[in-house]
Amino acid sequence: MLEALLEPFSYNYMVNAMWVSALVGGVCAFLSAYLMLKGWSLIGDALSHSIVPGVAGAYMLGLPFALGAFVAGGLAASSILFLQQRSKLKEDAIIGVIFTSFFGLGLFMISLSPMSVSIQTITMGNILAITPTDTFQLVIIGLVSLCVLATKWKDFMVTFFDENHARSIGLSPDLLKILFFTILAASCVAALQTVGAFLVIAMVVTPGATAYLLTDKFPRLLIISVIIGTLSSFFGAYISYFLNGATGGIIVSILTLIFISTFILAPKHGYFKSKSRASLEADTNYG
Repeated sequence: MLEALLEPFSYNYMVNAMWVSALVGGVCAFLSAYLMLKGWSLIGDALSHSIVPGVAGAYMLGLPFALGAFVAGGLAASSILFLQQRSKLKEDAIIGVIFTSFFGLGLFMISLSPMSVSIQTITMGNILAITPTDTFQLVIIGLVSLCVLATKWKDFMVTFFDENHARSIGLSPDLLKILFFTILAASCVAALQTVGAFLVIAMVVTPGATAYLLTDKFPRLLIISVIIGTLSSFFGAYISYFLNGATGGIIVSILTLIFISTFILAPKHGYFKSKSRASLEADTNYG
């Protein structure tokens, strides 16, 4: 029994997939805490789909997919920030325009050269088949993003809580936003290889949403979110060996199960606790 459970660790490609998935999942989960704090979940969705034309272009030109995806993600993030500052459009309208424009362009590029572009890799990811070059790219993206987040997490927190206060203590909210979106775009690039473009949004939203139900303190929320994202990604890759299923789908399914369980059973903000609290308040008011 134990030998069967340890079998995935005897294959280099599985070990590679598990630890790279865990790294990417941890970084995305770190970012998800801030997206929840600021209410920017839709921006994560927009960026995850906006990198599609970059990936398609990179495949067509024979360039590293990470380069094309990062450029496309950076352009999308810059466009969102520019329109937020220079137009009177609401945020959801801006995100909708950017999301559909970039994604539509990506589909058009794929239709021009379907043989040179791996549609399945873009939409579903393929962490089990990544090359050493891809692994190196993902590790660099993950480690650099993690280092920046670890050193700047307080600055991001202050900026997202209160931009005016951030300016008063010498921080530059605009520069910090650009830095954050750059990291988010890079992380979406990394997550693309793990779960695919359609499911990246789950990795940059679900861990933070789950942690939000468990604590009201942001530093603790960060830690819980990273733990959830890291472990879900690691075990998702591990379980995919036995189920012979899509790694990305399994990772997202685990994240979803954890969220549902937390939503129902969370000690403070869970469904049963909230229902019990509402019932108690009703009885008190009635009495």
